[in-house]
Amino acid sequence: MHAGRALSVVAGISLVYDLAIGLALLAATDRFASLFGVVVPEPRTFVTLLGVFLVCVGLGYLQPMRDPARHRAYMWIFGVLLKTAGAAVFIGYYIAGDAPSSYLLFAATDGSLALATLAAIGLPIHLARKGEV
Repeated sequence: MHAGRALSVVAGISLVYDLAIGLALLAATDRFASLFGVVVPEPRTFVTLLGVFLVCVGLGYLQPMRDPARHRAYMWIFGVLLKTAGAAVFIGYYIAGDAPSSYLLFAATDGSLALATLAAIGLPIHLARKGEV
């Protein structure tokens, strides 16, 4: 599998992941929080903003999914940098004792997606004519 196809696949998975979590935070905040053993902060402003942010990031993956060569920067910023930072934050808060073990699920998924994105970016670039990637 060449880099273009691999990046498209990873972008599609990331789209579904971020969109699903964002929509769950917006539409079922209390239920989603209870699944992970946390309380919803009051006011809910930051939870709502996080939901909106994740929906937008998820939708942003449409561009690299369709044209991965042209939108590699998005994958570096949101697929590698943001997902790695997210995994590190979840792990850091867990180690400090400020987060339940359920947060390690997010650390694992964010970390796995970051590694998958990095691997896909590192594959040999297929320099093809338009329409072959």
